[in-house]
Order: sequence, then C-alpha cells, then structure tokens
Amino acid sequence: MSACSQPVEDSSAAATTNAVPSADSSPLTGVWEMTSLTVAGEPVPYSGQIAFTADTVAVQASNPDTAAPDTPYAVAGYEAYYGGLSVDDAAGVFAIDVESAAARDLVGQTLTRTFEVIDDELVLTPTDPSEGFRVTYERLTD
Repeated sequence: MSACSQPVEDSSAAATTNAVPSADSSPLTGVWEMTSLTVAGEPVPYSGQIAFTADTVAVQASNPDTAAPDTPYAVAGYEAYYGGLSVDDAAGVFAIDVESAAARDLVGQTLTRTFEVIDDELVLTPTDPSEGFRVTYERLTD
C-alpha cells in the first residue's frame, strides 16, 4: 500500500490463489491503523488506516510532506482508494479491484498483496517483490 510503489495490474494473481470473497471471519476484517511503512528498507513517515469488510476495502494514508512528488498511489502526499475485495486466507493473499482513487490511474486496476496477521498486528507486502514496500498496522476494531 505504499505511496512509493507501483500498482500491480496482474489480476491473474487473485485467480491463481483461488481467491474468493472474504467471510466476516477473515482475520483481515476490521479497521487497522498504520504503525510503520518501509520502502526499500527505509522508513517513510506515512500515517493512515485500512478498513476491511467481508467484500470491500478502503485505504487512506498521508505523508506529512504535502509537497512530496506524486506517485502511482498518492497525490499531494495523500493516498486514498477503495474497492471490491477477494481474500485467500489460507494463502495469505488478497486482491483489491479499485473502484475509486485519489490517484485516478489506479481506478480499474487489481492490486494484489500478501498479508500476515499475528494477534493484533497486520503486515502487508506486495506480491511483486520489486515493489519493495512493507507496511504494518495495529488492529483498532474487529
């Protein structure tokens, strides 16, 4: 979910993991607050939240530097998008079909991410390692 990474347009990733819409019992379901973001191993000063329901996800994140250059995810240091969600809990992979986004080029893309939930911590990484980001969140609500 990094504002500094590239979108993943490979919708086949979701299909090859047998992703299906998540049930409310998925460990992803709930609202999470960003605790750290690293890109290429370097910390990035973003803050934000991600909210998962059974079949949708919404992401908001911001860089305190509003003069930061635009990225594929962020405009004026702000990242926001939402869309339909498919989750394969067993494989630890989800896909977002972006319906709306501050960075308009994301609309219509499918973003795939790997995830790990341990207790109340969520770690997201791209399915494409060349994107090079890692973001962690703390659970706020179920």
